[in-house]
Amino acid sequence: MRKTTLLAATIICGLPSLLVPVTASWAQVPSKNEDPPGEGNGTSRSALPHPGSWYGAPPPNAPQASGVNAGNIPDGPPAPPSEATPAVEQASSNPAHDDWAAYGRDSSGTRYSPLDQITPENVSQLKQAFIYHTGSKPGPGQANKWAAETTPIKVGDGLYMCSAMNDMMRIDPATGKEVWHFKAGVKYESIPYTAACKGVTYYTSSTIPEGQPCHNRILEGTLDMRLIEVDAETGQKCEGFGYHGEVNLMKGMGESVPGFVSITAPVPVVNGAVVTNQEVLDGQRRWAPSGVIRGYDAETGRFLWAWDVNRPNEHGEPKEGEHYSRGTPNSWAAMTGDNALGLVYVPTGNAAADYYSAMRSPEENAVSSSIVAIDVKTGSPRWVFQTVHKDVWDYDMGSQATMIDMPTADGTVPALIVPTKRGQTFVLDRRTGKPILPVEERPAPTATDVPNDPRSPTQPWSVGMPRLGFPDLKESDMWGMTPIDQLYCRILFRKSKYEGEFTAPEISKPWIEYPGYNGGSDWGSMAYDVKTGILIANWNNTPMRDQLVDRNKADELGLLPIDSPHFNAKAGGAEGNGAMADTPYGIVVTPFWNRFTTMMCNKPPYGMITAIDMHTRKVLWQHPLGSARANGPWGLPTYLPLTIGTPNNGGPVITASGLVFVAATTDNLIHAFNLKTGKEVWNAVLPGGGQATPMTYEYKGKQYIAIMAGGHHFMMTPISDELVVYALPDNH
Repeated sequence: MRKTTLLAATIICGLPSLLVPVTASWAQVPSKNEDPPGEGNGTSRSALPHPGSWYGAPPPNAPQASGVNAGNIPDGPPAPPSEATPAVEQASSNPAHDDWAAYGRDSSGTRYSPLDQITPENVSQLKQAFIYHTGSKPGPGQANKWAAETTPIKVGDGLYMCSAMNDMMRIDPATGKEVWHFKAGVKYESIPYTAACKGVTYYTSSTIPEGQPCHNRILEGTLDMRLIEVDAETGQKCEGFGYHGEVNLMKGMGESVPGFVSITAPVPVVNGAVVTNQEVLDGQRRWAPSGVIRGYDAETGRFLWAWDVNRPNEHGEPKEGEHYSRGTPNSWAAMTGDNALGLVYVPTGNAAADYYSAMRSPEENAVSSSIVAIDVKTGSPRWVFQTVHKDVWDYDMGSQATMIDMPTADGTVPALIVPTKRGQTFVLDRRTGKPILPVEERPAPTATDVPNDPRSPTQPWSVGMPRLGFPDLKESDMWGMTPIDQLYCRILFRKSKYEGEFTAPEISKPWIEYPGYNGGSDWGSMAYDVKTGILIANWNNTPMRDQLVDRNKADELGLLPIDSPHFNAKAGGAEGNGAMADTPYGIVVTPFWNRFTTMMCNKPPYGMITAIDMHTRKVLWQHPLGSARANGPWGLPTYLPLTIGTPNNGGPVITASGLVFVAATTDNLIHAFNLKTGKEVWNAVLPGGGQATPMTYEYKGKQYIAIMAGGHHFMMTPISDELVVYALPDNH
């Protein structure tokens, strides 16, 4: 499940840098499948319509952007993608010098820009160039579920982005003046864990001539499970795509309700195929909607193929009355497309439900919490690399993988950098999935009082890369603002089960999960300098305290799944406590903190930033990330400019001039660091939380830095609808 963590930081002294080596493993894709009862075998549950929603043909009065008639999309065998590779796909691997053409700047996901106008010497002169308002914030009577998380893209003379509720817009890159605004019509009821749209995708048609409508297009997946294409020049729907510009992604998904399944990450186009994944609230019930990965023709929206874990040899759409396998591992993170190899690299989560694995199929266990390389012509996996075996800690893969060319003793190897929530970074040969750097299977704790759900005796560790994390917790490390706070946290520690990383879940008492499900690297991923070989990662150090509860206790706590008529989000919704219906247990999840002060029990820092030289795989520098200015006990700001290390969400970017830009922290700042030394050389206060990844572009000779300061409801940073853009003064 997609996670972020609110953990208020406070005034502290920084911890010394501590790095421990780590490793990983890969597995062949299973050839045999075993479907769960009633799933994927010709039987299907009846759909449960949800008031105010539809997932089939639109009702007669449906607004333009409210859905798709999937029945109007031709059925039949998958058609091959267009032979010609779209020009933008060829260019996106090496976009124009002044552009940021994809979510990670290029199709490799490097988050590296060759721009060098803004330097460590003049960055302190940056001034606000303009602010653009997306118009997306909670309305009257709506609970705050907003966290835009958006990174705009810039191609030519257009700056393109999406709002938290999937409106798309084109903005003038120099002034912020709105050129067009496409209203997606997503309803509040469709918000899952959070209202977020991380980015849009730019695509150039290989069949429509230049100068004609929809030669250049903007694509997005939506919270209410639609795939939409609009013309990049006008913002009008591409009528030849799907059904009047939309494809209904709920086709074949079976029963669901709004908010159960959604898309928040940008959809990649790989050799003419749009590849879609979706976030599923997998803590709700064992038989949640499917984690199926699908391909659609980028020109027409025609269905191409599906990868359904429990139906590995069936790549077509389900027949009438059937649906994709339920409860399979879902993928909510940004995927990476490899045009040269014809692969898409899919970060997967664990199968539903998050903290109990006894009901999962062998096929699900083989691909959960993994990177899966899928052939974009057939939908068949070529290889699987697993980072956690039988995951019951919610260590789903949240980061986009980054493609690099890595020098080795045997020559340059096409490689894939794979960050994890465990703080371990794996480096793979992206042709085969085999580790380039050493991987070890190390013993892991197996003791548990959960019946018939044994843990894996070993787990993979990446020996060849520095670990983004600290040593195991100790009682003497428990921390507090006063001796009483520290004593309280020591008591909590003693009353908890803790055997180090991979402490097995427990029914009789709480267990400590460390790293927590927001530890290490999350959806912000990493940035890689293609010139110097320096890798930048910001990461979290935030343990959790969890406990399984039997079904009677879960009912007593009001833990019901999202599709229950009596669902109560306050008792346990998308995050934290969960019903895990269809299993014997519910789950209670809390930060490992002093609940009176809402301060973490482990000593700070809680957020870090690290630079690694990929030539030597050594740490160049590392220090806490984030200040105490907007953080403190009881959620109160201290206004003190002490660099203490706060929880962070959102990634870094690197420029050729030797700068690292990152927001992400709960101090509501955007930061700039010297790439070589790690020294902070600039920061600016944002109007909302900077829980997004910044980007940079050049337009008419001027370099700009842009950050979506949309805030984050769960991290308790201020919500806004403002894209903030900076540049040097004209006379610099």
